[in-house]
Amino acid sequence: MNFLAHFFLSCDSEALLLGNFLADYVDNAAVRGFPAAIQEGVQLHRKIDSYTDTHPEVLRGVRRLYDKHGKYAPVVVDVFYDYFLAINWPAYSEQPLAEFTQGVYRILERNIGLMPGELRQRLPRMIADDWLQAYGSHNGIDYTFYRMKRRVSRPEYLEGALDSLIRDFEPLNEEFNRFFPDVIGFVKSECQC
Repeated sequence: MNFLAHFFLSCDSEALLLGNFLADYVDNAAVRGFPAAIQEGVQLHRKIDSYTDTHPEVLRGVRRLYDKHGKYAPVVVDVFYDYFLAINWPAYSEQPLAEFTQGVYRILERNIGLMPGELRQRLPRMIADDWLQAYGSHNGIDYTFYRMKRRVSRPEYLEGALDSLIRDFEPLNEEFNRFFPDVIGFVKSECQC
């Protein structure tokens, strides 16, 4: 899953949210330099990723997309799951999505000093372009893959991702909605939240 889902699965904890955000950008040595609660957020992010990568519903979507997106099929599904979380938001939260995302941005801005240089530079763009809210639109998803293509070794595997989302919308949405309650339960059992 991408940013939105990881933020959502942070148990309303600022420290877990920060660790969840930092996890993909810091190595284990750097993690040890953070406060214990943020380290727990990094560990939570990695546990969520492991759980997600082996869940049968997620694997179904990955297999469906593999012919078109090759080794990046799991990444494509991760981004799609933020789209599905955004469009299904009322099923999972009583808080409006816009209110949630603005709260996340405030937390990230307050803690920008903890972030490595790459994230410090990326955060203002993330907020200005409202990436979290944008995950709920085709344009936002398309732009996400455009940004990703500039950072991967085989950008051709990300071509046509939006077309895949549109083509396989129904089964992917159903798989997401079977998977997401499971990952929520998993996180609750891990964090007692």
